[in-house]
This record gives sequence, structure tokens and C-alpha cells, in this order.
Amino acid sequence: MDYKAQNDLDRQFYEKDFTPIKELLADVREALVSGRKVNVKKNNLSDLIEFDNTQTFIYITLFQAGLTPIRWGSCRTTLDETINRDIEKIRQYKTFSNFDVKDVDKCRIMIEYIYETTPVDINDIKTVDFNPARFEPGITGIKIILHGKPVIYTPTDAWVNSQMDRKSALNTILRKTYIKEMTNSKSERIKILKKTPHQAFIVKSRTIVTYKDDVLPLYRGNVLYKYSPEAIIEQAMAGANWIYDHQLPDGKYLYYYDAKEDNYVDHEHPTRPLDNLYYNDLRHCGGIVCLIRAYQLTKDKKYLEAAKRGIDFSIKLTVEHDYEGETAGYIHYNEKGKLGGTGMILVAIMKYRIETGDKSYDEYIKKYTRHILSRVYKTGELMGYYIHPGVQKGRPLVNMSDEERRKTFSFYYPGEALLGLALFANYFEDDEALRQKVIEKAKIALDWIVDERPKIYSDLFTALPSDAWLMQAIEEWAANPDFRKENYINFVLGDAATMMSKTYKKDDSPYIDYEGSYYYQYGDHFYPDGSRSEGLIGAYYLAKKLGMSEKAQEILEVCRKTALSQMLLFNSDKNNYAHKNPDKSKGTIRFKATRQWIRVDSIQHVACFYFRLYFAEKNIGVK
Repeated sequence: MDYKAQNDLDRQFYEKDFTPIKELLADVREALVSGRKVNVKKNNLSDLIEFDNTQTFIYITLFQAGLTPIRWGSCRTTLDETINRDIEKIRQYKTFSNFDVKDVDKCRIMIEYIYETTPVDINDIKTVDFNPARFEPGITGIKIILHGKPVIYTPTDAWVNSQMDRKSALNTILRKTYIKEMTNSKSERIKILKKTPHQAFIVKSRTIVTYKDDVLPLYRGNVLYKYSPEAIIEQAMAGANWIYDHQLPDGKYLYYYDAKEDNYVDHEHPTRPLDNLYYNDLRHCGGIVCLIRAYQLTKDKKYLEAAKRGIDFSIKLTVEHDYEGETAGYIHYNEKGKLGGTGMILVAIMKYRIETGDKSYDEYIKKYTRHILSRVYKTGELMGYYIHPGVQKGRPLVNMSDEERRKTFSFYYPGEALLGLALFANYFEDDEALRQKVIEKAKIALDWIVDERPKIYSDLFTALPSDAWLMQAIEEWAANPDFRKENYINFVLGDAATMMSKTYKKDDSPYIDYEGSYYYQYGDHFYPDGSRSEGLIGAYYLAKKLGMSEKAQEILEVCRKTALSQMLLFNSDKNNYAHKNPDKSKGTIRFKATRQWIRVDSIQHVACFYFRLYFAEKNIGVK
């Protein structure tokens, strides 16, 4: 398939003059208010809507904060009849009178029209491999004709319904048919459909939505962005400000927000009671780091104050134990003592100390440092847990079997811990004896994790590297010439090379917003991933530190592309039209392209990557 030609056509569409659609939607708005029919100016629209009465279903949807959207889609003999039928049916909704349709700021109107319909076997509809039967959330939809009646899941249904999987798409269709009465199981409903005579199609659409007095063409239900340092830092600051604005009185940050439902129920812990929702101590510390990055840019002390409140929450979770006759401390939360939990609070406090010079947390810093040293096994392996309710009945894991170490293995925790130790070694000058212990043990731990871990845990590695924290740790350790070892450097630059090779390029996929995003296997749904990109920008800074200018420039260019892919995760007042509370979702950064889920780390990882990328673009030297 010639993806370049296909993508060029898509890009050309977004460069068109949408004035005719703007005029049409203004007429639609007036007709919805007055009840009069629209006289479609077909000549002006012919370049935008190629109407074919055999396939061009046209949908009109109304969105307004606090209200469930209402929509209607039809395909009649003419474009006039189709649009006026939509208007007529929308006005018949019981909730139509709740919409302030005449107010362009309150009520947004979306028009979506099918322009391509491809017959497929329903068994061929997959989400891997680029083929005509692919279901690509937000780009392609599914049409099913059952007993002569068509039911369509339009591409924007994925965005509006916060979905990104084939099963949910088919279930959304089947909920509009008699099959919904036969079982509550999604899988069973699909099995029934497959046994029932039907026709299946993959459909593509074009979509435009009103925005104040203007209109915006949408791609995947979203707006398209252009990369610039100014654009990414605007998103980073918006994310940091959202974390700041939603900090809770006890120092926690708002952990999770579902913009579709306007609630705080975490999709990974949906049964938790509303008065005891899930919280994660590691991601909390990421929020602290994000606020410190915002301070580095703005020098506004309000971000440090909010970071300090976050630190104060964490240190209350400290549990002490003895290590070589001195006091060590670890973070105990959710019945677990994770290496990463102690590593991340050490990272956060050290970054805070570096920026403020505040030494009031020094005793905690030393306790956390000692605890991490206590978790370095004789081989150099950093053990992932000190307390785990599923291992040794929740007792401290002092002596562990090989099987127990494998069971508690983590790719992320050792890197987080080593980054904390690196910051301690490089910037904590008030306990030289402890600092020397850190340097000694860190060399053993780094040698093991770089050289031995890939052999011992080879089956746990994936095609796309995921150890961005370790990449950042080695970057930080490289400030010390004794840590500029070839095996450490090769690990970082090798993982960076693999990451760069596993990004979609401008014209090697059928979707124009894939550029710069990651994949495990070519054909995967794209991963616009801020956490991995933090490792990639760390590799850039390491190359710069080592005087490898060409390598640094190569990595920086890919960082720009990965940043572009992550820009589509940003919620602004342009693209949050389907959210129940657009004012609250504005400025957030989502998990996925069409999922409307926001978590403190979905903001933090992308924002921190953006901050460091911006500092690189502007040659701003920060620690």
C-alpha cells in the first residue's frame, strides 16, 4: 500500500478552506433553533463532501457541558434531505430543549460523514497489521447490516465513548440491536452476531466541529498539532498547572480523572469505594518532580510550595529499620514497600533540595539512601520489594530465593532507585562516608543491571525497551567520570537506538498522526509514550555530556517527532467538546489517543519530557 500517497491526500484535506462547512453549520444551528429547513449550497461544499446516496451517511451531533450528546445520522437521496432529516430527528429528542443551541460557546455542533465503505468478513476485523479490514480507533468505524437494518459505529464514536478496542466497538453496535437482550456478555453478543446472517463493512469518515465562531477539522476526533518548542512548553505548563490546581489538602495530587464520566474512578481499580479511591505513592512523587520542573522554567515558588506539600505527604509513610547499625527508612504504602517508592521519594527530595538548598529533609534523605543500599544483593541485583503481601506473608524480604526475586522483579524500580542514588552522590555533600558507600554499591549494581540482568531475566525483556528510569540514572551518574564506563554508555545509547528504530516515520503507516510514536511490532496501535521519551531525552543529554554532538543531534531530532506524537494527548478547549466537564479537563494529558482517562503520571511523564526537550531546544542549563 502506498502510505505516502494516502497520507498526502489526508494532509491535503486539512489544508482546505472550510468556510463552506462553517457556513453550513451556521445554517444548521439556525435551523435547529427555528425549525426551518436548510438549503444546502452544494456547489460550495462539493470539494469537501462528495455525497454518494449509497454510502454517505451524515451524522450531526450536539455537545454541551453537563449533557449527554445527542446525534442523528441518515443517508437520503440528496444532501439536502439527509441534513434536514438529521435536524428534524435531533429536534425530536426529549433532551433537545436542554441545549442552548444558539450559543456558539455553550453548544458545539459536529458533522461527520462517511466517505469510504469497504466490505469485510467480520472475522477479519483486527487491530494489528495495516490492511483494509483493520479497526483503527478514531480513524475507521464499523458498519453492520443486520436483517436489512444498518447500524454504524462511526470513527468518532471511539473518541466520544472513550474506547479503543474492537470488542467495545462491536458491542456498541449490538447494543442498538435485539442481540443486546439475549446476553450481557460482550463476547457472547459477538458470537451470536457471527452466527447470524449479516453484512460487515469498515468505514472511514471526515469530521468537522464548531469552535466558537469558527470550525475545526478533526482527525481521530482530535485536532492536529504542529511541533514547536513553544507549543510543547505550553502543554507542559498546562499539565503542571492542572496538577498544582488539583492538589488535595493532605498533600496528595488528584490521582485520576475520567473526562468522559467526570469522575475519579480509576479504570484499574473500579470497585474501590468513593471515599477510599486508589492512590499510588510512586506516581505521586512523579507529580512532585513535574512541579519542580515547572519551577525550573518559571522560578515561581508556588510550584516549590506544592512540591513540598507533596514531599510532606510522602515522608509520613516512612517506616524505619536498621541497616549496618544505622537507621534506614522506606516508603510503606498500599501494604507494600517498593524499591521504586523509596527511590522516587529520594529523587523528588533531592531535586527539591538542589533547587531550594533546603536541608530540612536531610535525615530522611540519608534514611532512604541507606534503605536502597540495603536492597543491593551480593551479586549487585537491586531487589524490587522489601515488603510484599504475597511473599513471605508480608514480612521484610531480607533473605529471598531466586524464585522470589523473579516474582518481585521490576524493570522500573531499580532505575528509579539508582537515579535517587546518583542525585545523592552528585549533590549531597554533608555525609561523605555515606556518599562513598553509595558510589561503591552503585558500581556493583550498575554492572549487574547492565551486564547480567539481560541474561538472567532475558524472557522478561520486550522488543521495545522500557527502562527509561535507568537511562536517566546513567545519564546522571555520568557527571562522575568514574561512571563513564563503556557498558553503561552502550546500554543507554543502544536502548535509544532501538527506541528510535521502533517509531513510526512520516509515511510508513496509513495514519498521519502515527509519526514519532512507538511500537513493539510494526503494525501495532501506536504508543505516544512520555515515559519512554524521558529515557530518550536522557540519552540526548548523555551524548551531549560525552561530546558526541552528531549522536546527540540525531536523538534530538527523533525526540521532536516523539513529542509531536504526544501532543495529540493534550486536552484543550478545542478538542474537549465531548467531555462532561470541559473546564475541568482543559490542560490535562491523556493516557491514549481516544481514551479520555487522565492520571497524574500520564501528565507528569509527558510534561517532564517536554520540559527537558524545551531546555535542550533553548539551550537552558538546568540540573
